[in-house]
Amino acid sequence: MLPQHARHCPVLEAGSALGLLVYPPLEPHESFHVEFQGDGKYQFSYFLSTPDRKWQGLFTMLLSLPLGSIGMMKEDVQFLVPNPPISREEALRVARTFIVPEDLGTPPGALSLRGATNFQTPAGWDTVYTAVSNMIERPTAPALIVRVETDWYAHETEFRYVVQPGEGISATHSMPIGQVFFVPREEITVRDCTAEEIQALTESAERFSREKAALKMTTAYGLTYSPHYLRQSRSPSKPG
Repeated sequence: MLPQHARHCPVLEAGSALGLLVYPPLEPHESFHVEFQGDGKYQFSYFLSTPDRKWQGLFTMLLSLPLGSIGMMKEDVQFLVPNPPISREEALRVARTFIVPEDLGTPPGALSLRGATNFQTPAGWDTVYTAVSNMIERPTAPALIVRVETDWYAHETEFRYVVQPGEGISATHSMPIGQVFFVPREEITVRDCTAEEIQALTESAERFSREKAALKMTTAYGLTYSPHYLRQSRSPSKPG
């Protein structure tokens, strides 16, 4: 959904392609919406599609967190159709398939959405859970970034967002709710460059600028850009 000219920005596209998109555990005929109502109250709404492809609400669940962390969370279910095909207990299980009630409200307005896929990494690799990269449409809820040692810990995929009262997040089968990427768990040593290394870096930057300036193309919309970085990055013999 980025502007068309972003298609000619290889570093932006590479950022969007980082890792894997993760979707909610929904079937094509299911959707849900979870909203923060303020004062520790969250409403989960579950929908099913009708034969004429319209969404029909099946039930809502109002979760009320205890004030001051004292007491128990309340879960009130209200069915939106006569003679509902499921019981209250089944509705609670359905809701917990898509959200993690125990993680709501930390911090206030926080939502925790379950992903349809869990990940195990090789020894020494971690999984980072984040929002969908470069998703800039408004309103965009801020996300809490989580890094987990998934080579030994069986972590269930969750994505945590923080919304304001009256805001919420909707989910469908074909809409990703987050993104994961994998990083090695190793020490990083930072040091100053030597004079020779600084000179080499300067010469490399100057060479790249000259070659980029010498290679220009124009799109059908009149945008001028250089494909030099894209060609170099996909070249089997990249410069050192």
